[in-house]
Amino acid sequence: MRFSMRSLIARFAVAVALPLAALSLAATSAVPARAQQMPPGAKQPSEFPRVKLTAGMYVIDAGVAANDADREQGLMYRTNLGPNEGMLFVFNENAGHCFWMKNTLIPLSIAFMRADGTITDIDEMQAETTNNHCPTHNGVFALEMSKGWFTSKGIKPGMQIQGLPALH
Repeated sequence: MRFSMRSLIARFAVAVALPLAALSLAATSAVPARAQQMPPGAKQPSEFPRVKLTAGMYVIDAGVAANDADREQGLMYRTNLGPNEGMLFVFNENAGHCFWMKNTLIPLSIAFMRADGTITDIDEMQAETTNNHCPTHNGVFALEMSKGWFTSKGIKPGMQIQGLPALH
């Protein structure tokens, strides 16, 4: 069998390109499956208690993380949030509670609050990072929303979130 140089190059390109394309396709299709798969024992989003909060004229539908296990998981493994959906973290002590974004697949904004709902700090957090996000003031609540939510609604430190659960 006789091949021209052009034919050999074309066959080589196909021989290399097809396996690479298959690898690329497999890697791309594996990412969403991993991103959506919750580890054993993790709570599904619908299993968190819910609370309706208000920030000015905006109503927020928030999952509540009020125990160690729920606070540890928070919004980890989620791939999206509704337009006014978030996660409220409730702590048993007035302190500087820090957050990070390990296993959190979507970028978030966080508002740290005092017991009366006054926002002390707002911070922007990148997905899947482990740097700490700590408030400058002690508080007992933190509210995570989609990145940029507070800024886009004009919500700033000094404003209050209403509808927070009673502390124990």
